[in-house]
Amino acid sequence: MRGAGLLAIWSDIASEDLTDYRHWLTREHTMERVTTRGFLACRVFRALRADINRFFILYELETPDVLDGPAYLARLNSPTPWSQRIMPRLGNFVRGGGNVTVRAGRGEGATAIVLRIDRPLDDPAGFANAIAGCDGVVAVQIGATDQDRTSVPTVEKGMRTSEGLFAGLLMVEALDETALQAAWHKAAELAPDVGGRLGDPEIYQGIFALDARIADFN
Repeated sequence: MRGAGLLAIWSDIASEDLTDYRHWLTREHTMERVTTRGFLACRVFRALRADINRFFILYELETPDVLDGPAYLARLNSPTPWSQRIMPRLGNFVRGGGNVTVRAGRGEGATAIVLRIDRPLDDPAGFANAIAGCDGVVAVQIGATDQDRTSVPTVEKGMRTSEGLFAGLLMVEALDETALQAAWHKAAELAPDVGGRLGDPEIYQGIFALDARIADFN
């Protein structure tokens, strides 16, 4: 990630709506977002689960100010017809944006663990650097949610049946699932209040990415 801000979104979609959702996401919605002033890039992940279609979307922002800036709010208050069809179908919707507080490592991994955390880590920089040093781990990011900017009422927000919030974000990216699981055991040792109480967390696989620097290319 290059920017100082982030926007993280989780949602589930029914199997009968999956094709429509994936086409909307990759052919319209992410393009609309990353061509909005202040958005730098987007990455889409899918949970490695057979029982549910769960997706995680991470947007890179220049700064957290983008979240309640005029350009993004204009998008949120003028949803496209396709967005109007999809938004009410999104289940277990959770959304939060704010600032990136710690980064360690470099690059992007094929698999990731992404957690919503309810309080800051005692030593976030030390934790991130220790996990980034694990075999196969390429990046660790920690973020803090700006509740005020995330909670601004919009037309799009009103189209969803519910919307969950969270205080912070922890994301660990690795080359493969084996490396990710090993890193998670290390994380549980270093921060039992975060990792130890969760057992085996959900693992996500990256499925799509779009950078603002190439989004306008045909």
